[in-house]
Amino acid sequence: MTTQEVRLCGLLLREHFGEVVEKLGTHLLRSGSQNLRTILHETGMPRDLVKKVLCVLVQNGVCVFNHRGPGRPTNYQANSNKILRILRYPRYIYTAKTLYGDTGELIIEELLQRGEMTMSRTVKTVADRLTQNMEDGQCMDYSEVSSAFCKLVETHFLQRCPPVAGAGKADSAAPATPATQAGASAPTPESFPDCYRVPQVTIRGQGKRRLSSEDVDQTIAKKAKMDPETHGDEGIYWQVNFERFHLHFRDQAIISAVANKLDQTSSEIVRTMLRMSEVTTSPTASCTKPLSANEIFRSLPSTYNIARPILDQYLTLLVDDPMEFVGRAGESGGGMFVVNLHKVLANLARATLESIVQERFGSRSARIFRLLLRKRHLEQKQVEDFAMVPAKEAKDMLYMLLSQNLVQLQEIPKTPDFAPSRTFYLYTCNQLPTLWLTEACLPLIYPTNVSNVSWDRSDRLLFCLTDRRLLEKSQRIEAILASLQASGAEPEQLTEVEEMITAPEKQQLDSLRLHINKLDSAENQVDDTIFILESYISATATS
Repeated sequence: MTTQEVRLCGLLLREHFGEVVEKLGTHLLRSGSQNLRTILHETGMPRDLVKKVLCVLVQNGVCVFNHRGPGRPTNYQANSNKILRILRYPRYIYTAKTLYGDTGELIIEELLQRGEMTMSRTVKTVADRLTQNMEDGQCMDYSEVSSAFCKLVETHFLQRCPPVAGAGKADSAAPATPATQAGASAPTPESFPDCYRVPQVTIRGQGKRRLSSEDVDQTIAKKAKMDPETHGDEGIYWQVNFERFHLHFRDQAIISAVANKLDQTSSEIVRTMLRMSEVTTSPTASCTKPLSANEIFRSLPSTYNIARPILDQYLTLLVDDPMEFVGRAGESGGGMFVVNLHKVLANLARATLESIVQERFGSRSARIFRLLLRKRHLEQKQVEDFAMVPAKEAKDMLYMLLSQNLVQLQEIPKTPDFAPSRTFYLYTCNQLPTLWLTEACLPLIYPTNVSNVSWDRSDRLLFCLTDRRLLEKSQRIEAILASLQASGAEPEQLTEVEEMITAPEKQQLDSLRLHINKLDSAENQVDDTIFILESYISATATS
């Protein structure tokens, strides 16, 4: 684990959980697996505080524990990959909103904030939040939230938490499974058969509005929660299935690549194929399940009035494209077709790396890099001729790429003595090896993410503090305008209120918002790049 990764994980833990959790989390990242006694000795933190922090980390899935049997201490270990997922929390929530509306958005948001919850508690919390934002006299029914929850489970965006060994009396004598002892990996349908089975939950009613008395007397509210009603799902907790979201992001990247390479109709055909096999295809599969042309034709959206001969032409175009988006798997049913997931990821990763090289080292270096990817092995003279670059510049660029581990130099001697005069020196660039991707590319990207998060917590805060008066004034004016528009005010009144902000103040506000939007956009683009490279690394590891 690099220093930049540890620093980024620490900043994320501080932003979401506080400085105490950051201190213990970064300690576990640097020290590895440790038991409670060692943690107390090395951190010097109080025992009760350490226990609470460990509970928070385990509850949110960023720390795993290894119970090695009775009489032996339990070891705790932080997982940097799960901490880095916090960067994608807004993306998870936005995806749920796009697919399942406001109800799905709030369900995912609640589970991300709390780590794991029962279905009944999630339904009640989300219904109360939706009711709070509705007009007077309107309430959100529990059945609507339950329906959205079931849809998220059916599409595998939510999954049950695995049972903990020894949690109940019936399980106390049963030996713990290896997965439970490790306590690490998220449950899968293969390892936990009831992972996607929704229990029979009896919950009726509507969401309730928060009263002012409840805000004042929080003690009474907490006591009331100590004795909840029984709904039939006690002890069954649910969590977000991050891998399913990642598969959805992968599918969206493939669809976007098809749209950019070909056209919108081709991307809609690929979208339909991915949607038909999104649940049936294994996450580690190199391609989707074979689909016949007849099935694809019947599953296309009604808005796309594509005739069957036109569909056959599009499928042939996708099969013959050099990017190999779609492959032919048979001839029955008008032709069997699959989406080549791993091949598309390889092409996307290759295009991403070529773009990284071009941005860092220039277009000529990118030309040489692309040439080596295609030709595999070339001498320096051949590189100069094929790339049409002067000898001195080609030599400097090759050495620069070699120093960054982007290309390799292979020696092929004619004689056993390795004499330079009788040795071929070939520059080569392997087809995206996993080790090269991990060591050469990701360290170039993580510092950008670290700087963005650092700016979020320090420079952005300072910048906002400097303009706090102006921001508060802008918010007050926006609230006044909203209330006037709701009451049906005249345009002259609205104009008079808008003129309360002078032209220089508007320019300053626009500049502030522009800088924040640019940094947010840059962070999203960095995350997209990291996701594509990590997806390819995962694909090559499982293939």
